[in-house]
Amino acid sequence: MIAPLAKIIDWSALQLAYAIALRAVPESRWKLAEALAFLNGPDFISPASDPARIALNGPRHFQFSTPRPCEVEENNLVPGRLYRCAQHWQGRPVIVLLDGSPSIGYHSAFPWLARRFNRAGFNVATLVAPYKLRRRPHRPIEWNCLTLARAVAQQVAEIRALTGWLLAAGCPSVGLLGFSFGGWLAGLTACNDARLAGAVLTVPAVRLTRSSPPVFRRRLFQALRPAHEALDTTRLNLILSTPVIPKENILLIEGIHDLFAERQPIEELWQKWEHPEIWRLPHGHISGLLVPGLTGRILDWLKPRLNGDTVRTLNR
Repeated sequence: MIAPLAKIIDWSALQLAYAIALRAVPESRWKLAEALAFLNGPDFISPASDPARIALNGPRHFQFSTPRPCEVEENNLVPGRLYRCAQHWQGRPVIVLLDGSPSIGYHSAFPWLARRFNRAGFNVATLVAPYKLRRRPHRPIEWNCLTLARAVAQQVAEIRALTGWLLAAGCPSVGLLGFSFGGWLAGLTACNDARLAGAVLTVPAVRLTRSSPPVFRRRLFQALRPAHEALDTTRLNLILSTPVIPKENILLIEGIHDLFAERQPIEELWQKWEHPEIWRLPHGHISGLLVPGLTGRILDWLKPRLNGDTVRTLNR
């Protein structure tokens, strides 16, 4: 990917994303103190995780009640899709796909990836993230630091509950493949669930604070910086967390021209996590979806981990 083109694509998408996402919320309504107390307390991510009680709706769709219910009723039912292998799916490993933009990944990119992975002998599962798509509240809610913290805790709990159900159903292993914010969630889950056979963090978010704020709404972004810096002192910051799965089962993918997921935090994460495998590739955040052969390379990396022969493969 040509560097200027990759950066232009990312820059344009970055301005649009922040123009939509950022809102002028008065500091008195940030609920920062409550968020910090929640993130630093025992209720953020529980040590234990019960399997989800999955209700299958046809050959592909499923749903279950979130293990972390909230006051928004629409958000308490978790829809998902299970793309099963044609034969003996319960004896095959599962790749759980996590994305930062469910409206794109869940309905378009993920079905294509699922077909590719099914042909390779792997089941694929996807989840609708909190407050997205069918889980979007009928009435607007005010986003603040506490809402963000609880939504992250809810999604990690849902990933772990789904993992428990898949393993209980007979699937031999479960791995996570996360993109952007989904990569961040994959990292948080890998720091709290030793059952995972592997985790791929593709151009992941690492922390909330950015060194290069977007051009549009820069003043508002800078106004929120104190809140982001405070939240980055908690376990939301992957650099302050430690994986509970072997580093040999973690892959970081960094886009050299990425303007969304900045390179410096990913490099710091690589250092803190004691140098798991990292691919530094010449693409941006959005253009990474267009890199020829990358999906195959990721699949080749996941195969030995999910099939249980990691040590033999790495020692060749």
